[in-house]
Amino acid sequence: MLIKTKKDIKIQAQKVSSELGVSLSTVINAFLRQFIRDKEVTLSVAPSKVSPYLKEVIREAEEEYKNRKNKRFLSGKELIAHLQNL
Repeated sequence: MLIKTKKDIKIQAQKVSSELGVSLSTVINAFLRQFIRDKEVTLSVAPSKVSPYLKEVIREAEEEYKNRKNKRFLSGKELIAHLQNL
């Protein structure tokens, strides 16, 4: 099968895939498998951004950790027992 793309895009993609240590064919096949499995296309040209809400949740979690307001569990059973007693 042939897939048409602009030459400069192919060259740039080959460079990036080489930097990652995989062939461009591997990248394209992985993308196509994900496309088939998920039946969706995710496109992004910007790095991931953290929403203001997530920033606040992270800040609160860090504050709780710093003040030792969170409880640590050594097993899943211990966590479930704790949740059942709330």
